[in-house]
Amino acid sequence: MPRPILATIHPQALRHNLEQVRRAAPDAQLLCVAKANAYGHGVEHAFQGLRAADGFAVLEIAEAQRLRALDWRGPILLLEGVFEPRDLELCSRLGLWHTVHCDAQIDWLAAHKTQVPHRVFLKMNSGMNRLGFTPERFRSAWARLNALPQVEEISFITHFSDADGPRGTAHQLQVFEQTTHDLPGERSLSNSAAALLQGTREAVRGDWVRPGIVLYGSSPDYPTHTADHWGLQPAMSLTSQIIGTQQLHAGDTVGYGSTFTAEGDLRLGVVACGYADGYPRLCGTGTPVLVNGVRTRLLGRVSMDMLCVDLTPVPDAQLGSEVVLWGRSPRHGSVLSIDEVAAAAGTVGYELMCAVAARVPVVSDEDALRP
Repeated sequence: MPRPILATIHPQALRHNLEQVRRAAPDAQLLCVAKANAYGHGVEHAFQGLRAADGFAVLEIAEAQRLRALDWRGPILLLEGVFEPRDLELCSRLGLWHTVHCDAQIDWLAAHKTQVPHRVFLKMNSGMNRLGFTPERFRSAWARLNALPQVEEISFITHFSDADGPRGTAHQLQVFEQTTHDLPGERSLSNSAAALLQGTREAVRGDWVRPGIVLYGSSPDYPTHTADHWGLQPAMSLTSQIIGTQQLHAGDTVGYGSTFTAEGDLRLGVVACGYADGYPRLCGTGTPVLVNGVRTRLLGRVSMDMLCVDLTPVPDAQLGSEVVLWGRSPRHGSVLSIDEVAAAAGTVGYELMCAVAARVPVVSDEDALRP
């Protein structure tokens, strides 16, 4: 029997979350972000639930190739553009849109011989200070691109740094609008947080919104708002089982470093999941866990292959009992938000999704329904 840990992807939840974004950002087209192997969900699994997208945004050409292999013929945007000149040939062959954020990428386009002109998204550094042309240099970059026969259409893109916080988007939006107001081309500005919080504002929404984390059931502005507040459903459930139990008495300690000491009699369950599976080692005593659909807590330190939970609220738990590390209980229907678990580790849901280890089997709960 294989080790009883499993990551289950829920395409129906992805469909539901996609529709939540559509409602939040009406009249915009959706470039669903599927980088980092669809935030750890697997491009192929995520595609089952995101077929209704207007387009996809990825980081690497390999991810774009996987989408084309799934017979996706719609738009695919390379969010960081090409990394070397020969990538442009693959963009032509696969029909990819690509971001242009530096002079070198314009130089490569100017030297590129192609029968198929490219659609590019010229990126502005409006305050994030990662990639993109500064406002002072943006229009000259546009003029260079506009003069190239290799370029068919120029769109405009920027990225908000504070859409999920009190600073908001106004400072970047003002810079973006002042610089591009008279330039022709479609706009893409909003990430998940901007789409949910300000998607009804046309200036913020633009023509293409780029939902990412929201599609996968995590709140982009947790803890201000939870996934439930936004009507989101978890797209991934990480589940395991109880593989051992111990009866503790007052003074007994648990795990490496003896960081938990029992104050009285307590029944402990050992779960087949550890940091080698991608569960955060920084999660300590009190991190929420579901056992047989009942909320309980982690005890002590997370080990490489195991962690321990308090079975006091679950007296019927035994070997083989279901454990939900995050997501939805397949047997009981209760939900544990990945955001809560991430907060206990001092991180965000993105990291947990992307960190699920290769040794954890990943399946879709719709695979068994296919003919």
